[in-house]
Amino acid sequence: MNVVPVFVLILIGWVMAKTGILKQETGDALGEFVFKIAVPMLIFRTLADAHFEGVSPFRLWGAYFAGVAVTWTVGHLVATRLFKRDAKMGVITGMSGSFANNVFIGLPLVDHMVGKDGLVAISILLAIHLPLMMVIGTILMESAAAKVDGGEKRGVGAVLKQVGSNLARNPLVIGLLAGVIFNLSGITMTPAIGIVVNQLAAAASPVALISIGMALTRYPIRGDIGLSATSAALKLLLLPAMVFTITHLMGLPRDWSAALVLTSSVPTGINAWLIAQRFRSGHSLAASVISITTAFGVFTVSFWAWLLS
Repeated sequence: MNVVPVFVLILIGWVMAKTGILKQETGDALGEFVFKIAVPMLIFRTLADAHFEGVSPFRLWGAYFAGVAVTWTVGHLVATRLFKRDAKMGVITGMSGSFANNVFIGLPLVDHMVGKDGLVAISILLAIHLPLMMVIGTILMESAAAKVDGGEKRGVGAVLKQVGSNLARNPLVIGLLAGVIFNLSGITMTPAIGIVVNQLAAAASPVALISIGMALTRYPIRGDIGLSATSAALKLLLLPAMVFTITHLMGLPRDWSAALVLTSSVPTGINAWLIAQRFRSGHSLAASVISITTAFGVFTVSFWAWLLS
C-alpha cells in the first residue's frame, strides 16, 4: 500500500500557498468546495448503491470510539498529571491526540488504498464522528473553563441544541442521508446524472488534499513542544494501535478494519484548533499538533498501511 501520493498532494498544496503561487483565499475556496460539494457527492455516490444487508454500524462505531476514548483519556492525564497543565489544556491535548482529519485526509486515503467497501465504512463513521466529537469536546471544555476560570457552564441541552442546529445544515450529513434514501428507494440514476455525480466525486480526493496542504501554512509549530510532540505521538501511534486491536477483537470485516485503522492514523483535524480558539486556550498546542502529525504522518501512515497489508 503506497501512501506517498496522498502526502505529495498535501505537500503540493503547502508549497503553492507558502510560495504565493496560489493565494490563501484560493485554498479556502477549494476547502469550501470539498466540504460542501465534492465530499458530500462522494459519500452520496458511495451509499447510493452500497449493499447494507446484514450490516450493523454499532460494532464499527464501538470499535473506533473505544479507541478514541482511551487515547483522549491518556492525553488528558498526560497533560494534567505529567506536564502539570490545567483542565482546559488537558481537554485540548486529549482532543488533539484523538481527533483525526477524516474528511480531508482520511476519506481520500481510504478511497485510494481500500476502495469502495472502505468508503462505506468511513461514510458510516462520518455520520456521527463530527457531531459526537464536537459535543464531547464542547461539554468538556465548558466544564473545564468553569473550573479554571470560574463562572457558569452551559447545560448539555444547550450544547446539543447548538450542535444539532449546525448538523441540520451540514453538507456531509445531507449527502449521507440522501445516499441512504436513494439506496432504499430503488431508483437508478440516468447515465447523464451518473457522469456528473462521478466527476464531482472524483474531484474530492485530490482537491481535499491540496486544500489541507494550503491550510497548513496557518498552523506553525510554536510553544509547548514537549506536550505537542506527546499529543502528536498519541494521535499517530496510540489511536491507530487501539483501533487496530479493537477492530480485530470484535471481528470486523477486513476492509472495514483497514478503513478504520487508516483513518485513525491520519493527522489531527482542525476541529481541535477551532475548539481551542473558541475557548481561548491551547490554540498554539492544537496548531502545533496539526503540523507535527502532518509532517510525520507519511511515515506512520505508511507503517500502518504496511501492517494492514
